[in-house]
Amino acid sequence: MIGIDIGLALLLIACLASTYRMVKGPTGADRAVAADLLLFGIVGIIALIGLKVASPARFDIVLVASVVGFLGALSLARTITRGHR
Repeated sequence: MIGIDIGLALLLIACLASTYRMVKGPTGADRAVAADLLLFGIVGIIALIGLKVASPARFDIVLVASVVGFLGALSLARTITRGHR
């Protein structure tokens, strides 16, 4: 359980750093990457909390959130490049 608590603390620090970058990012690309990092940090926190409380629904929540985050990252990248491949 100590490893889970350490992982939660590290993910919380990463989420705080990415939130700062989202607010202060000089470009839209910086903000998009920070938002993606924040989403996956939150997914990691959900996974670790699910392990800690032994919830069987954690896999479904993590799977759906990861797919949504991946599709969101693709759409943000497409928007930043203005549709050019």
